[in-house]
This record gives sequence, structure tokens and C-alpha cells, in this order.
Amino acid sequence: MFFLLSKFLDVVLLPTVWLLALLLAALLARQPRQRQWLLAALVLLLVGTNTALVNEALLAWERPPVPLSALPSRSDAAVLLTGITEVDKSPHDRVYLQHGADRLTNALWLYRAGRVRVIIISGGSGAVLEKAHTEAADLATLLRLAGVPNRAILVEDQSRNTRENASFTKRLLAAHPDIKSLVLVTSAFHERRALGCFEKVGLRPVPFPAGFLSEDRRPTPDFWLLPSPEPLKNLSILLHEIAGWLTYKLLGYC
Repeated sequence: MFFLLSKFLDVVLLPTVWLLALLLAALLARQPRQRQWLLAALVLLLVGTNTALVNEALLAWERPPVPLSALPSRSDAAVLLTGITEVDKSPHDRVYLQHGADRLTNALWLYRAGRVRVIIISGGSGAVLEKAHTEAADLATLLRLAGVPNRAILVEDQSRNTRENASFTKRLLAAHPDIKSLVLVTSAFHERRALGCFEKVGLRPVPFPAGFLSEDRRPTPDFWLLPSPEPLKNLSILLHEIAGWLTYKLLGYC
């Protein structure tokens, strides 16, 4: 039930759905209500497409980058959370990476730099219907192609959400008592909720955010004034994540 509810919220929290609802309300309303609905739609459109405003919200929410020098000199494992591949895309003879692929490259970087000796990939399929293969399997394939040996890759491919990422990773670690120190690699906007879930099950990973949606502020007119479609997409992701974090907090998951 919780899984299906999260999918429903994915749609309800989309600013584009709000915009469509406001325009439909304006179409059906009579004066002076019509103008009020149109004004609300215009405000949403101006705010949602403003790069600078949405970027400020992202900077306030995302966990900041962690310099490599701030990490322990060596940890037992990096936990790489999935959510960055498209398992529906065909042909299924390759892996299709989406935004947030920095999760993979950052985990690989940590391994290549000798900061971790194992990469744990956590995540099955977030789809409502079961898929032929999982995101964890896809990312394991890419790591092997990048030269990471099988002995340095552990796969947890049953979890469907962040709470299960944490609990199923803890279950996996029970079979590997030699792994004690962890680095948690996930998108910066997601790190807050993920870290809370892992701490809730008794794990204490070091956060290592990746896949940033925010960018450095720029003093240029296009950054502050010109509308762009990308902020609206980022705003959708941010609102979904904040709602997810609040729900997890209320349910005691993080």
C-alpha cells in the first residue's frame, strides 16, 4: 500500500499537474474567478521556470559536497543506491543511465582511489510491475566493465524504496561481519532521507552526496531572469523528495 501511495504522490506533486489544474479551473470559471486562476497559473509558471529561485531551494535542501579529504582514509564499503537507470528502455542489451549517474561514477572513484574496498549496490526495481532485470544488476554490470572484480561487488536487489535500502542492506551485512564502516553514495537531494533511514536501522554511514541538481550561483541575467524548462523539472524532484522525507519522518522511518 505504501509503495502504491508513493507512486500516486509522484503524480499529485508534479507542478505541471498543478499548472494544468489551474488552467482548467480558469477555463471553467466565470469572471472574476477566471482571472484569479490565470494569475495563480502565471505565478506558478514564473516561479517554477526561474533558474535562480529553484536553485536557491535546491541549495538549501541538498547535502553539500564532501571533499575526499574529509572522508576517512579508508572505509570497508561504499553503499551505492540505485535509481539512476532506465530498465524499461529497449533493446535490453545495454544499460541506460539517467540523471544522477554521478552516484555510479562517485562510487567507482572511491573504489579506484582506495577509499573503499567493496561496493554494495542496493536497489531492485521501483516499478509497479516486476521487471526482467533490476537496477542493481545493471550497475553491477557497469562496475565489472569498469574493472571492478566480482569479489569487490555485493548486490542487494530486493529493495523498492529508501527504507528497504537501509533494512535490506543491514540484512546483507549480517553475512559479511568484516564490513563495518560505510560510505553512503546517493543523490544530494536524497542523501538527507537515505542517511536517516540507515541510521534508523543502526547503521552509521558517512554521507557522500552525488548527482547534484543545484549549481553554483551565477551573476548573469539569464540565470536570474530568463525562464527555462529545467527548473520546473528540478522543482518536481525537490517537492517529491521533501514530501517523501516528511512522510518517512511521520512514520518513523528516518
